[in-house]
Amino acid sequence: MGIKRFHLIISGRVQGVSYRMSAWEKARQLGLSGWVRNLNDGRVEMIIEGDSSLLEQMTDWAGQGPRFASVTNVDVSEEKVSGDLEDFEIR
Repeated sequence: MGIKRFHLIISGRVQGVSYRMSAWEKARQLGLSGWVRNLNDGRVEMIIEGDSSLLEQMTDWAGQGPRFASVTNVDVSEEKVSGDLEDFEIR
């Protein structure tokens, strides 16, 4: 398994629906580190680091999002683990 780092770009109705706060809650529940932020084009960007099985759970969650979100696409890419992320934050 091991520690990995994923970079996600989430598209759809993901702003104004508490997506970032819900992502923060889910990431903290799973014990992941990283951050989430809104992009100017209406998408959400997320960096997550942690155990690969937990990253898969978070990625699955990202495809659904919170109750009022309507996710149309999640672009996931794996990046080199930085190890500089201690917590999960909303940016």
